[in-house]
Amino acid sequence: MKCTGITRKIDELGRIVLPIELRRTLGIGERDSIEIYVEEGRIILQKYTPSCVFCGGDKDISEFKGKYVCRECAESIAAE
Repeated sequence: MKCTGITRKIDELGRIVLPIELRRTLGIGERDSIEIYVEEGRIILQKYTPSCVFCGGDKDISEFKGKYVCRECAESIAAE
């Protein structure tokens, strides 16, 4: 991973500000959801992309009763 050389301090409430250059580069807009997880001792932030609870796909996603389902799985369920 390329080091950008940008540092930020954590405020009293545990928040950091992501520089606009990073947000633009990664396509992160205001009110977008961010996934936060730990991997090999590193904190990873990435833009959240909903995926189908059945197949894990991320194309043609719809929300149904609080769960994300792709069109293909929804059609398959409806056919049964």
